[in-house]
Amino acid sequence: MSDPIQFVMVGGFLGAGKTTLIAKLAQKFQAEGKHVCVVTNDQAAGLVDTELLRSQGLEVNEVAGSCFCCNFNGLTDAMDEFDRRQRPDVILAEPVGSCTDLIATIAMPMMERLGGRFVHSPYAVLLKPSHGLRILSGQSGGFSPKAEYIFRKQLEEAEIVLLNRIDELSAEEVQRLTTYIHEQYPGREVIGISARTGENVDAVFTSLHRIASPRDTTMEVDYDVYAAGEAELGWLNCTCTLGGKRPIALDAVATDLVEQLRTQLLALNAEPAHLKVLCSSDGNTSVANLVSSDSSTFLSVSSDSQATEVKVLVNARVCLTPEALTLAVRTAIQTIADQFEATADISQLESFRPGRPVPTHRITR
Repeated sequence: MSDPIQFVMVGGFLGAGKTTLIAKLAQKFQAEGKHVCVVTNDQAAGLVDTELLRSQGLEVNEVAGSCFCCNFNGLTDAMDEFDRRQRPDVILAEPVGSCTDLIATIAMPMMERLGGRFVHSPYAVLLKPSHGLRILSGQSGGFSPKAEYIFRKQLEEAEIVLLNRIDELSAEEVQRLTTYIHEQYPGREVIGISARTGENVDAVFTSLHRIASPRDTTMEVDYDVYAAGEAELGWLNCTCTLGGKRPIALDAVATDLVEQLRTQLLALNAEPAHLKVLCSSDGNTSVANLVSSDSSTFLSVSSDSQATEVKVLVNARVCLTPEALTLAVRTAIQTIADQFEATADISQLESFRPGRPVPTHRITR
């Protein structure tokens, strides 16, 4: 009989750094000779994370159109599809960043329904410091209390809290965040890491080799507050193609497009939960990010390449109406096209507010 598949779910709020960490963890499992697969998740198709992980050579299935908890069968179908090709040793799962209650709706139903097929690693949640410092200190994180409720519930159900981006924080900020977590969420293992540089990822990898602790109780979740918090975010996925007479620099398009949107959002006083732009051409990929109103545009993946035709993916999660977010993105794309003397062909654009979460299964104890 085959050994059970190791199931590793990494949660955290929008923009926490889940995709970057998952890519690093995948490399470490592969170095052990393991066959690794990844399942990504989003409320709509056209996910930057999926394209980015595939560009790094990883085998990825995407569950689009609803979160894992509301499409449990979509998650298990994605994992079965891996099995039909080549049975994985490890499955890394990245849930939607605005979701919580994943132990009761994903981990425990899997354990009950899928028996010995899987062994579960401890549930790790990445803490996003740009919002975490404001929320955990009792200040406004730029969102309403209902959206902050989701942020806090994610930490509450974590077995391991990963304090990300410590390379960008002062020692005093790291200590403050660590103290907040220990005081407000006692009993959690806390690991300070930088998913981007790889600092302390070895410690995360070691902790994830343990088996998840049994859950004698599940946390209480007010689904009315949860739904209202998700509904405050405008959600946009857009795919377009820039075509120019002259070569266009992928890095410049990615960073300039995010910067255009950052400027517009500031003027609208609209807090971004996360904004990602991926540019690709002929196997080259550039990615730029914005994770909060008080952070800078960051080029997380550089290709240092040019092309006359560039595919652009935009994923935006912003405290803004879908209509206003659509206008901002369309305006920014046209501004960038004019800047690079290119045409812009938008082939797909979805913008909406997430609907009320209705889990396929939910176990309560």
